[in-house]
Amino acid sequence: MKFEVTILGSSSATPIYNRNPTSQVLNINERLYLVDCGEGTQQQMLRFDIRASRIDHIFISHLHGDHYLGLIGLLSSLHLNGRKKTLKLFGPPQLMEIIDLQFKYSETTLQYEIDFFATDATQSQVIVVNDDVTIETIPLDHRIACTGFLFREKKRLRKLLKDELERIGVPIELYTSLKKGADYTNPKGKIYKNDTLTTDSDAPKTYVYCSDTLFNPQYFKQISNVDLLYHEATFLHNMLDRANETHHTTALQAAEIAVQVNAKKLLIGHFSARYKSLDELLEEAQSVFPNTALAIEGKTFVI
Repeated sequence: MKFEVTILGSSSATPIYNRNPTSQVLNINERLYLVDCGEGTQQQMLRFDIRASRIDHIFISHLHGDHYLGLIGLLSSLHLNGRKKTLKLFGPPQLMEIIDLQFKYSETTLQYEIDFFATDATQSQVIVVNDDVTIETIPLDHRIACTGFLFREKKRLRKLLKDELERIGVPIELYTSLKKGADYTNPKGKIYKNDTLTTDSDAPKTYVYCSDTLFNPQYFKQISNVDLLYHEATFLHNMLDRANETHHTTALQAAEIAVQVNAKKLLIGHFSARYKSLDELLEEAQSVFPNTALAIEGKTFVI
């Protein structure tokens, strides 16, 4: 099963050359999920060959412009390109008011429906459950209401040992029950235990998206033992006072969080425009948590 994230934007409040405001797209079993939608997201999709028409779920973490100002344009383009499918949108309660106002004064009536779910930044909520994944919100500590998102892969069915099944003549119509853990009894009454006919599927993977936030242990337990942790790292640690003032995290703090929650890998992003080179941010994080990577735009990370 495919489970990967592609970075579309990794800058913070303002775009700079070669870095756009925050946006990512997850591909989970060929379903696309867009997380935040800063300016230029549509152009980034074109640049990295991501079809907007395949996106059925959009998640907006909070209402600072670098996380949602590309959304109206994207919704409009989907309309102009003939979208009919319902789009599921998740974000702060006021987001729909902003969208409605934009379309009211442009006299735009979308050809498709928006199914809006208002997130609550005071508590975690399970907001999506389907055959592939469970998605829940993560209450964060930013200057305004803000949530992260936890993507937890569903446990897959057991894998069939095809050669063994064919050797003993198991009927194909029983394969589904074997995947679900059933034993097999042949016509002569001999019982074959399930673990001799199948193997366990891979352990479910998890991806955590921690948008803008102060270093705050309140959300650490929820994101423990994650496979890939994306965490904002707006500043170097020598700007800790500025990070605290603006309710952001330093690269060093992001790495400390990865250690505390026992993450397997850390991905840092949301870089301040003051940093033309990102090497210092990476080095600072890796000094605490070596398995750290930069959220470079266009790069895809397999989870």
